[in-house]
Amino acid sequence: MFTVLVLLCFGIIMVFSSSSVWAYYVHKDSLYFLKRQLVAAFLGLAAMVYFMNYDYWQVKKYEKTILIFMYVLLIAVLIPGIGLKINEARRWIGVGSFTVQPSEIAKLGMVVYLSCTLERKQDDIKSFFKGLLPVLLVTAVTCGLIVIEPHLSAAVLIGMLSMVMLFVAGANITQMLSLGGAGLFLVVVLIIVEPYRMVRLLSFMNPWEDIRGSGYNIVQSLYALGAGGLLGVGLGQSRQKFFYLPEPQTDFIFAIIGEELGFLGAVFVIFMFTVFIWRGYRAALHAPDLFGKFMATGITSLIALQFLIHVAVVTASMPVTGMPLPFISYGGSSLTITLAEVGILLNITRYLEAK
Repeated sequence: MFTVLVLLCFGIIMVFSSSSVWAYYVHKDSLYFLKRQLVAAFLGLAAMVYFMNYDYWQVKKYEKTILIFMYVLLIAVLIPGIGLKINEARRWIGVGSFTVQPSEIAKLGMVVYLSCTLERKQDDIKSFFKGLLPVLLVTAVTCGLIVIEPHLSAAVLIGMLSMVMLFVAGANITQMLSLGGAGLFLVVVLIIVEPYRMVRLLSFMNPWEDIRGSGYNIVQSLYALGAGGLLGVGLGQSRQKFFYLPEPQTDFIFAIIGEELGFLGAVFVIFMFTVFIWRGYRAALHAPDLFGKFMATGITSLIALQFLIHVAVVTASMPVTGMPLPFISYGGSSLTITLAEVGILLNITRYLEAK
């Protein structure tokens, strides 16, 4: 809890620092993004406290309800007039300034579904047709609906989450490697058929070849990190947030952290996430039942994968893709759902077995 609260408070400060210029330019209010993030944080903390006091095993009773609700939202977001189209993508449902991102709900929904299913099918997990196939079908349908939005990074994240949980559950390694290869092939095909994805992949190989075009985002991110040095240019003193670095409050907030707070600030964030991941997997190891073990593993892995992908993108270690930094990046749906997940994780820690 301490780790999460530190990251949350740190994130609110960094959202304001990174977004104030863009908020004033677009909305004539430098506090625009800060206000919305504070509302999301309040709702998220309320959800966290609620789930901390809600016995986690009771979630199993709502497995089918959660799955149906998740699919209703994922289908609804694709319908014109219901789903909001922003930058050629339909990822949001809402009215006016209040929006919800169904893919964020799908992440939590898949953790619940996988935990329930893997516990129920523990004796058949090494069987392809009885254990692996049902999980694959649900995962494939979920990822397919998200890809249509399009939101490839969220679909890949859910696919990776499923593989991690299947591995922990004891699925057949040979079958998993085959499926992993097939999944990688499918991702490559999806990249090739969409020109903008192919451009991102090629620019990742050599972003300096076209620093004003396809390599612009990566180059500006590296400029921000490089300018920070050891101690940074100072909180609030970023130069890259002045319309150089796209999405400084969301997909590239770690670059602003590196610029303003330097190498030490970036290491602090990495250290806090490392502590959170360690404690999360510790909770999974010592949970009193299989369902608790799978839930703790799923929630911790989901947050860990998002953290790793975000930092990898910002540091040019993988192609550019939209992935928020948990607890820190601006985004109401992401922050609220993530804090709700932490509430479930904290509830599991109340029942840890002494080892």
